[in-house]
Amino acid sequence: MESKYHFKFEDLKVYQKAMDFCELVDNLVKRFPNHELYALSSQFRRAADSIALNIAEGYPGSDAQFIKHLNHTIYSTNECVSYSTKARRREYINFEQDQDNRKLVSELIKMMSSLRKKIIERNTNT
Repeated sequence: MESKYHFKFEDLKVYQKAMDFCELVDNLVKRFPNHELYALSSQFRRAADSIALNIAEGYPGSDAQFIKHLNHTIYSTNECVSYSTKARRREYINFEQDQDNRKLVSELIKMMSSLRKKIIERNTNT
């Protein structure tokens, strides 16, 4: 069911993909051991959530503000690489799951970098 209330940032493909990644991470960390609840599980979930949240937070601002928030999303996305690697090394996820995470993260970074570049170019050409 679709909401009758719609926000422009929800149309961004990078936002939609970031939301999908949040849910993927949330499902993965539910299987981590209990002793990771306030450690790796929480950190991984917060970093993944931060990607979509920063896109939504920065979108309505100025181009400079949006670029700043996109930079934060890239930092959070890079964090997720480390969390995924730690999870694989601790054998909470398997190699294929880690590769899937890395693929999604790579796609997200490319999309965010491309969006950031377009905003910068738009401002340079005006």
